[in-house]
Amino acid sequence: MMEISNKTARRLWLHSLGLLSAPTGPLDVAGITHKLGYVQLDTINIISRAHHHIFWSRNQNYREKHLNPALNPRRELFEHFCHDACVLPMEFLPVWKRQFERKAESLGKSSWFSNMSDVAGREEIKARIRQEGALSTHDFDSENTRKDQAWSRPPHKMALDYMWYSGELATCHRRGFTKMYDLAERVYPEKLRERDLPDKTRMDWLCQEALARLQFASNGEVQRFWEAMSAAEVKAWVQSNRPEMVKWRGADGTLHESLARPDLEEQIDALPDPSNRIRILSPFDPLVRDRNRLQKLFGFDYRIEIFVPQAKRLWGYYVYPLLDGDRFIGRIEVRADRKTGTLNVLNLWAEPGIQWGHGRTKRLDAELSRIIRLCECQNIIWHQPKTPTPSPE
Repeated sequence: MMEISNKTARRLWLHSLGLLSAPTGPLDVAGITHKLGYVQLDTINIISRAHHHIFWSRNQNYREKHLNPALNPRRELFEHFCHDACVLPMEFLPVWKRQFERKAESLGKSSWFSNMSDVAGREEIKARIRQEGALSTHDFDSENTRKDQAWSRPPHKMALDYMWYSGELATCHRRGFTKMYDLAERVYPEKLRERDLPDKTRMDWLCQEALARLQFASNGEVQRFWEAMSAAEVKAWVQSNRPEMVKWRGADGTLHESLARPDLEEQIDALPDPSNRIRILSPFDPLVRDRNRLQKLFGFDYRIEIFVPQAKRLWGYYVYPLLDGDRFIGRIEVRADRKTGTLNVLNLWAEPGIQWGHGRTKRLDAELSRIIRLCECQNIIWHQPKTPTPSPE
């Protein structure tokens, strides 16, 4: 069984995620999405919303205006749900019909969706969309009867959500960050929409494509990649297909055994050297999202604290990881004020054992000067010295 070092393991995954080489060259939004598998959507806008930041980290020619045309009119991408709302390549649709079916079944059993037809029924909602064109939740009116319950929504919103999850409706485009719902047949290309695949084929695709992007992974990591199959289904696929296995060294020296893509050795031989850029990454970046994998590979303990009460936060509401080449070197708290055109640097921490000299400060300044273009700011103001403060215990 092949054994790979921690440095090689880190670089394999970074290269697969498009984070090893410099983020330059022609911009291809659909190509980036295909390489990653999906890009998570999120509403929080501190520097820029997470999806914009994720695209920008792979190509710094990206701007916020570049995503919508890939959804509409080009129809290169579509929106749906992996572990969260995301955009996926449109070509994945025949396989993704499996997720429509899974969501329809699970939500149909949920008490949250028990009143999803209270307004006038799902068919009446679809009839309005058919006649009037794409509509948002603001175009409907029904009273929320469960206001005392967290995350509760009015019946029309429940119906729209159900039909979106089940594939009856699709996101036509977004107005700001407001989702515009249209009939699936008016959004998804007919050839892809009508293509039916055996479930065994869809399962095989999901597992193979997850492993191709992860490079090496446990059963659980394969299952969590798309969140479109159960743990038992992945276990059955592994037992049936018996993929390659590899041993890799974690950041703490522990040896782990994982499934591996069959051409892993060729992937290792073709690895480029890491760029010498410091990167400010989104907390929702695919590299950061699986916190357990992140810690095993990089020894970087990261938690986003947006739901942590302020008094209990170690770092801050929205703190960004700092990647330098192939290792994490710290965290930074920055906030864009678009009204004044200012990017405010509030805090900077170095990871334990990281030496922070003039060269590293200069490279962080260079990254800040690049990221202000994404958030449409012109000035950078430091609210603390440019040297990192000690990391909290």
